[in-house]
Amino acid sequence: MDLKFADRMESFKEGIFTTLANIKAERLKAGKPVYDLSVGTPDFLPEKHVMDALVEAAKVPENYKYAIVDSDEMIEAVKAWYKRRYNVELEKDEIMSLYGSQEGISRVALTICNPGDIILTPNPGYPVFSMGPMLNDAKIVYYELREENNYIIDFNSIPEDVAKAAKAILVSYPANPICRLAPKSFYEELVAWAKKYNVIVLHDNAYSEIVYDGKTGISFLSVEGAKDVGIEFNSLSKTYNLTGARISFALGNEKIISQFKKLRSQIDYGIFTPVQKAAIAALNGPQDSVEKNRKEYEARRNAIRDGLESIGWKGLVSEGTMFAWAPLPKGYTNSHDFVLELIDKAGVFCVPGDEFGSLGEGYVRIALVKNVEEMKEIVNAIKQSGIL
Repeated sequence: MDLKFADRMESFKEGIFTTLANIKAERLKAGKPVYDLSVGTPDFLPEKHVMDALVEAAKVPENYKYAIVDSDEMIEAVKAWYKRRYNVELEKDEIMSLYGSQEGISRVALTICNPGDIILTPNPGYPVFSMGPMLNDAKIVYYELREENNYIIDFNSIPEDVAKAAKAILVSYPANPICRLAPKSFYEELVAWAKKYNVIVLHDNAYSEIVYDGKTGISFLSVEGAKDVGIEFNSLSKTYNLTGARISFALGNEKIISQFKKLRSQIDYGIFTPVQKAAIAALNGPQDSVEKNRKEYEARRNAIRDGLESIGWKGLVSEGTMFAWAPLPKGYTNSHDFVLELIDKAGVFCVPGDEFGSLGEGYVRIALVKNVEEMKEIVNAIKQSGIL
């Protein structure tokens, strides 16, 4: 049979994580050292009260039916958390659950775009920011994030005709992979720009609880006028170490949320009730672990940054997220070649920057998923490898 596939499949290649996983398996089979700083999966455990809530709910046979809608209890927990954390007032019709922010970002363009409508996305940026809208037949136009501007959007660099034609803009701070924050003044400028050009803002806020150096993550929705122009995605995955549970929320503009709910009702039957119970426990329960984990991530950031600087690899930065962004060491110009050499000589895995866009070339992303002592061991492995 001569199978014919959609033309869009030509846009896909084997993901870098699959490639790295295959190399990792080969090294482990050969008994070679592996230090995996590529995948951003938290190594912390969920809190006991959160797991208990899920387990107890999973014992109730009634909970295995379709959930259909978000429970009032969960909606109230989200409202209370946003009020406590960001001083943002939310209404029930401004909140909807998702199977992780990635699901939301991958589907939201179906709600707001006709084929060919423009969505502005960051370069460098997390891959789903462009791949999601692309799968929804939106047209991707990239805006540039550059180090000399501390990776903050320069709105003057977006051509007037593009701004006028754009349907939406995807924004993410604290930003993966570039690990920078944006000040409140930036969000005020974003809201004003969006109103001027009638552009919907889609803000990914997955890492607001993982920021360093005494700073505090903020919500786009805390800025006056934000609800008029867009929505925010906020996830429990990294904040509460619930990556596998797949629970996040889209919040903000009631009209966008209403249409997004209508779309989602055609393709899903709601978040599994035990997962909703876990989310309620996480949002309403003690928050000590959030600060504890943040401090540990920061200590890891410090260990890998200071350690690499001590052996001549300078410039690693992370203002937030569970990652760090580092320029290639002197003498290297190709991020893929460097990553493969780093694996071969030191057994250290990270992600080449160009996987996040053309402007990521010349950098690598490092996941802060090893404890401080392991980070020191990794620095020593790189030192002993002779790669620098």
